[in-house]
Amino acid sequence: MPLCSFYASTSLPVAKPQQFVASSKPHSTAAAVATTVPTRSATPTTATSVSAATAALSLHLPELPSQVKDKILSLELMGVDYGRALELNPALRDAAPESIHAVVSFLQSRGLHFKDLGRVFGMCPSVLTASVRADLRPVFAFLSEDLGVPESAHRRVVVKCPRVLACSVRDQLRPALIYLRRLGFRDNRALALQDPILLVSSVERTLAPKLEFLAGLGMSRDDAVAMVLRCPALFTFSIDRNYKPKFEYLVEAMGGGVEDIKAFPQFFAFSLEKRIAPRHRAVEEAGVTMPLPDMLKATDEEFTEMLEKEQRLREEAAAAD
Repeated sequence: MPLCSFYASTSLPVAKPQQFVASSKPHSTAAAVATTVPTRSATPTTATSVSAATAALSLHLPELPSQVKDKILSLELMGVDYGRALELNPALRDAAPESIHAVVSFLQSRGLHFKDLGRVFGMCPSVLTASVRADLRPVFAFLSEDLGVPESAHRRVVVKCPRVLACSVRDQLRPALIYLRRLGFRDNRALALQDPILLVSSVERTLAPKLEFLAGLGMSRDDAVAMVLRCPALFTFSIDRNYKPKFEYLVEAMGGGVEDIKAFPQFFAFSLEKRIAPRHRAVEEAGVTMPLPDMLKATDEEFTEMLEKEQRLREEAAAAD
């Protein structure tokens, strides 16, 4: 039976590392199992805990080759669902445990903590079968040389956007950076640390179409570029699920238009159902006017206070007349 089917059909729960590892240093303990490299500094207590964890997990992996068990146990101890990872990355089935351990060791040597690996591999299982020399080293070189990110901050970039490790520098990361630079993104380090999702976004399928859609709303391309420079998150929003319904509501329900989003591009960052529409209705019912930034950026308490203040001013003005 395929291993992914085994996990799906077995009535036995998959053991979790924290149920068995009692060491006061869970990351180093898990790392010892994941890399299967014994260390001289391991204490008897740590070694016992590791053995207990391995034995307990092995109970749920009957009649499997030792190499497969080693691979599954290593991933489970890192917090990675082997069945899901295998489904997303079929090459994992034939990957040697030693190659996975090499990836783990390399990432740790670049500053990642053991606790980060579950997130990284869980989001991007393809990294598990990546080549350290051909795939991973070029990414870290790109962070340092192209973006100017110090080695001490490499972990921050990877944890924020694990997909960066699954991208080709030649085919994805560098083309995206060149495109963004041409638009006017000048602070490469800030781009990597704050908006790395843009670097893993396709220029042809994501970045360029969204920019053209914004320009197509009735503004010049320069105005659209100015908007994304002010609010880079615009590149992460869906045209069909975000831009279209929100702009339609702005025009049809709120009586706004292109000039409003040019002045306040963050409009698209707020939920239509939970923030934009309810607050617009509250303003309308109160019979007052309020600038978009004030209406949307305020907390609930601040919004209520502003609404009450505007109502008082309106009532005082009416009484004075």
